Amino acid sequence: MGIRISPSILNSDVSDLRGELARIASADWAHIDVMDNHFVPNLTWGLPVVEAILPHSPVPLDVHLMIEDADRWAPQYAEAGAQGVTFHVEAAQAPIRLAREIRRLGARAGMALRPATGLDGLVELLPEIDMLLVMTVEPGFGGQSFLDAMLPKIRAARTAVSAADLDVWIQVDGGVNVETIERAAEAGADTFVAGSAVYRAEDAAAAIAELRGLAGGAHAH
Repeated sequence: MGIRISPSILNSDVSDLRGELARIASADWAHIDVMDNHFVPNLTWGLPVVEAILPHSPVPLDVHLMIEDADRWAPQYAEAGAQGVTFHVEAAQAPIRLAREIRRLGARAGMALRPATGLDGLVELLPEIDMLLVMTVEPGFGGQSFLDAMLPKIRAARTAVSAADLDVWIQVDGGVNVETIERAAEAGADTFVAGSAVYRAEDAAAAIAELRGLAGGAHAH
């Protein structure tokens, strides 16, 4: 099982996104949080910013849509060239159709779950997606503490993915740092969104390497 570290540019110096993306060239992905101030109580950036940074990113873009009307907007990010597009199941009217459309347009399809959303009724959707994102904080703001109550959901997701013999990544987003990443990895996560843990470090590359090593060590045990 590979380990993927995806730093969130929400915690970067947004006045220099090109430079901030260069700082995370050793990461696997760059995590782009798109918020609309409706689905979550915060507003960030949208399609024009993603289109502007795509040609300058040294790593593929993992766009996390925390927006209403995901069915309408998610395909546009895939069309623009984002390599991964994740929508919230709570915001999708037709999640299977949407996942298939994202894949048809050449991107990896991700499905995100808020902390209160259980896996019940969603296991049958797993073959339609490439990644399941288990939010480990309430979506909308960076810098929140990791919710250990989500570990059983991560375990259940890993069990379901393994039982169906699927190649579905399990991503965690929220409060991921050197104190929490091992617990998430032991529970079965393999893809980790880290914001302040990377961007507030003096040496982002060293922070990425440390997180990757801790997660890899937890998987090995």
